[in-house]
Amino acid sequence: MKIAVASGKGGTGKTTVAVNLALAGEGKVRLLDCDVEAPNCHLFVHPEIEQTSPVTVLMPRIDPEKCDGCGECGRFCEFNAIANIGKKVLFFPEMCHGCGGCTLVCPRQAITEEEHAIGMLEEGRAGKLDFVQGRLNIREMMAPPIIDAVKSKARPDALNIIDSPPGTSCPAIATMSECDFVVLVTEPTPFGLNDLILAVETVRLLKVPFDVLINRSDAGDDRVTRYCQSENIPILMEIPHDRRIAEAYSEGKLIVEAVPDVRELFNQLSSTLMERCASSNHA
Repeated sequence: MKIAVASGKGGTGKTTVAVNLALAGEGKVRLLDCDVEAPNCHLFVHPEIEQTSPVTVLMPRIDPEKCDGCGECGRFCEFNAIANIGKKVLFFPEMCHGCGGCTLVCPRQAITEEEHAIGMLEEGRAGKLDFVQGRLNIREMMAPPIIDAVKSKARPDALNIIDSPPGTSCPAIATMSECDFVVLVTEPTPFGLNDLILAVETVRLLKVPFDVLINRSDAGDDRVTRYCQSENIPILMEIPHDRRIAEAYSEGKLIVEAVPDVRELFNQLSSTLMERCASSNHA
């Protein structure tokens, strides 16, 4: 079972929820950090990394002796990763999406493909948790291949809690797609509501079941609650604005360990999610 914890914006407490939900889960639990541009789950669970491997994509390699500067590759590329200046071909790897189309359209077979490392996949353990995270290399733009590599480590016989990148762009979509359920973490503020609406629209397009969790629930207004009611979106849980929670977070501590009465909330959340996933699968 794959449960993605996502948010329409950063700073809502998404990673905090993902980590503590994973700790509250029973049986085999895997924590997968797909926020590959800024993975933070490890700061709270302190895993022992046992295995690392590069994540690569195929990128074009141009043979200047075969290339006659016809320009077919540049005309094909929608991302302007290849440009023709006279008979010279310029390649911009930062803009390449690795689709391989330029290799197929080259009439002189002057373009081949070679592996290019864009990040790392790290696997290990943190107590009872299996832990997987991806790291996108600096200056690289292609997060989805690393996200796919992290998600490939999900196990069908385990509860897989997936920390999604914030927002509704390609990395978040790549993470949430093909999950069994999505928990949308938001906060009761105008910005929180605006980005929650965008996230709800995105998850509905993906046709993945979802509910909402409101963090710092008593620190804002009731607009998020009224929106969820108007859209018939269940609110899974409300986490109060609690100084103890803020202090635990700032010190890199797990809420379920630092604030005992919050542990019961996450235990209930874990049970509720298992029930919601089961009912969604049978719907």
